[in-house]
Amino acid sequence: MDKKKLIETIKGHLIVSCQALPGEPLYLENDTIMHLMAKAAAQAGACAIRTNSVRDVIAIKKETGLPVIGLIKKNYEGFEPFITPTMDEIDQLVEANTDVIALDCTLRLHPGNVEINDLIKQIKNKYPDILLMADIASYEDGINAWKNGVDFVGTTLSGYTEETKNKGEGPDFELVERLVKDIDIPVIAEGKVHYPEQAKKMFALGATSVVVGGAITRPLEIATRFIKAIEE
Repeated sequence: MDKKKLIETIKGHLIVSCQALPGEPLYLENDTIMHLMAKAAAQAGACAIRTNSVRDVIAIKKETGLPVIGLIKKNYEGFEPFITPTMDEIDQLVEANTDVIALDCTLRLHPGNVEINDLIKQIKNKYPDILLMADIASYEDGINAWKNGVDFVGTTLSGYTEETKNKGEGPDFELVERLVKDIDIPVIAEGKVHYPEQAKKMFALGATSVVVGGAITRPLEIATRFIKAIEE
């Protein structure tokens, strides 16, 4: 799917993140059920799916036919970025025919002491037609990613890095609002969107699309939120 058509597909609509990591109840070592989560999201009207791992990208595309934002979470010792942090993960996602590849575009050093600007350049040189979603934590991250030619900026990591960990429990509305005003590519609101009203506010601020994950597809997280609220 080309960029113009993809933007038309996601504009004003919900993207659902369907992911399960090792140690979580819905994670299966040698199988996956994320395509069923994605099927439910598609039936509800989701415009696209965000998922982790090659196997889930392939399974979800086959099951739903929806555009998939793919990523690979991998930890490299001594480095903080873990969302598609190197060219190796990029290669795997391209091979899986991922529609959009999401990667950590914070200003932190990537594995191999690679600067994010250099990694983006390497990706664009090798795969000039691939669409990139920059997962960022701060306004500075977002501006930098935009200037370096990414196609979408997502606020995925706000509140999850050392510099932004004091952002609070809710979504970063301010970051979305600032980016919408200052860059000319789609801003995708993501991170701590737990309620429909929060998603609606993101759209009102000008977000092209909103990603919701844990509030829909992670039953352990959902149940824990209810129990915590009751016990308090």
